[in-house]
Amino acid sequence: MEEEMPHDDKTYKLTTFAGGCFWGLELAYQRVPGVVYTAVGYTQGSEATPNYDQVCAGATDHTEAVIVLYDPSECSYEDLLDTFFNRVNVLTVNGQGNDRGRQYRTGVYYHSKEQEEIAKARFVLEQQKYTARKIATECKPAKPFWPAEKYHQQYLEKGGRFGQSQS
Repeated sequence: MEEEMPHDDKTYKLTTFAGGCFWGLELAYQRVPGVVYTAVGYTQGSEATPNYDQVCAGATDHTEAVIVLYDPSECSYEDLLDTFFNRVNVLTVNGQGNDRGRQYRTGVYYHSKEQEEIAKARFVLEQQKYTARKIATECKPAKPFWPAEKYHQQYLEKGGRFGQSQS
């Protein structure tokens, strides 16, 4: 997928993050000014067209992720990294919160050389905060992103399990 996407005389950029269960991370990115679209899905695995049951079973090596389309004139890639690093525990291996398994691993998946350079520099800075332990979060090129099933999209915004939407 291309990193830049023209739309209505603007150029949007694309990036992907994994931070445990995709619902909470998606909601966090929906709240960032300059983010114009998010979708939850699966990335970094080998199976073509994975589905939720396969990914949850750990059968595909995918991780739950959020793809973020943003307007770089309103929101920098660094801003998106701030959201990520403020939201996840980068030391946790294969999980976040109560969610455990390789499908819940954390990652920053870049779509361009520029994003790669910025992300890798940020990882160096973040690692300096944790001198006794190595960051478990991945920093890799983005592989194909497979959107999750429709009912997963904007799940918390639509009300989640309890039917109470979150703005």
